Amino acid sequence: MEVGKAFLVGGGICALVQILLDRTKMMPGRVMVLLVVLGSILGFFGIYQPFAEWAGAGAGVPLLGFGNTLWKGVKEGIAEDGMTGIFSGGLEASAAGISAALIFGYLAALLFQPKMKE
Repeated sequence: MEVGKAFLVGGGICALVQILLDRTKMMPGRVMVLLVVLGSILGFFGIYQPFAEWAGAGAGVPLLGFGNTLWKGVKEGIAEDGMTGIFSGGLEASAAGISAALIFGYLAALLFQPKMKE
């Protein structure tokens, strides 16, 4: 049941994003930034955490979850280090995800030899 709920929620988020990409002239990079910022805002208002607990990995894996992770890191960083935590907290909280994205992206580039479009 948990896997099905996570699949439906994650798929629903992705479907809404695809509709946004198809129906508007927004570029994919802007939509990605929108999702991260939206996740941070929902985390700030305390809406995202109960939703993520209910939805499981379906809410934690998309970019909304990344934005929420950044927000939680900033919140903890401010509590520990004051205003310097604004800059360090989000990076500390999301360092593993950022590192994994960089490493796997590099490995994929080595394996598949990407080329520029003509």
